[in-house]
Amino acid sequence: MVNRLGALDAAFLHVEESTLPMHVGSVMVFRPPEEGFDYDGFIRVIGDRIAGHTRYRQRIRSVPAHLDNPVWVDDVHFDLTYHVRRSGLPSPGSRTDLEEFVARIMARPLDRERPLWEAYFVEGLADGRFAIVTKAHQAMIDGVHAVDLAHLIIDPDAVPVDDRAGAPHPEPSDLRLVADAVLGSVLNPARAIATVRTGLRDVSHTGRQLAESTGRIVSTLARVGGRPAPSSPLNAPVGAARRYVMVETDLDDYRTVRTRLTRGRYVEDVTINDVILATVTGALRSWMQIRGLPVTGTSNVRAMIPVSIVDGTGDHLTDAAMTACFIDLPIGENTPSMRLHQISFAMRQQIESSSAEGVSAGSLASIGGFAPPTLHSLGARLGSAMSRRLFNLVITNVPGPQQALYVEGSRLCETYPVMPLGREQGLAIGLTSYDGKVYFGLNGDRQSLADLGLLAQCIEDALAELRSAPRSRGTS
Repeated sequence: MVNRLGALDAAFLHVEESTLPMHVGSVMVFRPPEEGFDYDGFIRVIGDRIAGHTRYRQRIRSVPAHLDNPVWVDDVHFDLTYHVRRSGLPSPGSRTDLEEFVARIMARPLDRERPLWEAYFVEGLADGRFAIVTKAHQAMIDGVHAVDLAHLIIDPDAVPVDDRAGAPHPEPSDLRLVADAVLGSVLNPARAIATVRTGLRDVSHTGRQLAESTGRIVSTLARVGGRPAPSSPLNAPVGAARRYVMVETDLDDYRTVRTRLTRGRYVEDVTINDVILATVTGALRSWMQIRGLPVTGTSNVRAMIPVSIVDGTGDHLTDAAMTACFIDLPIGENTPSMRLHQISFAMRQQIESSSAEGVSAGSLASIGGFAPPTLHSLGARLGSAMSRRLFNLVITNVPGPQQALYVEGSRLCETYPVMPLGREQGLAIGLTSYDGKVYFGLNGDRQSLADLGLLAQCIEDALAELRSAPRSRGTS
């Protein structure tokens, strides 16, 4: 039996353009042990991690005449050293050097003639540290057949091994692929219609079939009511080049804000996630004001926020483990505490209406080990499957473990997501909490977001503003 791509995965391939690569990435900074850790050791780690996961040794093969969705086939010429690459920064490499490196490599589409992933071992960081940068296509990270590579690197024991892993199978012939496609169309005519739909340029045009593939999209769209997102400087044509900025903040600062600004009956309503979103809202407000853009009392920016939820099994992560919240971030609200409570109310309303139970940081770790990279990938899939007219940007916020993690004795010090951009969406924000910190990864179009570093500074300033904000009347 051929392993055929589903409608959603095929759609991700069809909509990809040279300026809009559809891969998700991660940046992990490590401190090596005293005995050191080098590229050769990293090669061995990756080889061990993917040995039991077939998808990382498979490439995509098109069906002749596009009679059906493409299929996954074993790469009989798989070359691990092609995918795992050694890079270096001018020593001592600064944070800015690493950000520029990430921006360059994340702008490049993956080679479709090979398995759709890459990993970089980046040497030369200050204080003897090194970084691991990964990228993998959204078509392969579905949480069932493959989890994110960063997930495998950090916690391989949390992911079940694929029983089919082993020696590669010979590729099927064109005749075999055509015969399977024809037979499948005869047995399932609806699949043939869906295949034609996935060839359209806009994922939203794949309609009901695509929506069902992503679980809760239909109910989410009903909540939005089809209203287009407000106009925003975040929405402009996206070029091929990128900017990437990393922001490190303290988790205790968000806890402090929650304690200070939520009292009485409100204390159980406001979450750390709400405080983070209020921080982003304040940052966007300041950024637009510094740009000289009009910000009125009714101004807002609509964010699509994938939320991890309990999938009912507790033993694996799938597309169904995510639901989407559309939140109008109130950048026009002048009072920081009021912005926080407006966001909290909107988030609570949407999560309750979706009958979803949010996943706490503790339960998240029990579901899939170091799950944040995979959940960021699933969140990106959810965002890419929706009409871009409905939101201005995607913000993924995934809680991670609050204890140090290691790879071959190397301590994971920092971890940042890299979320893909959509058509005419110049900014994507991913963030992960880990070991007492909250790490933001800001991915932006190089031309329209030339001042992405300013937005990063605004995030730090907005968090400080929340920390010192007086309590509003409704919080006591």
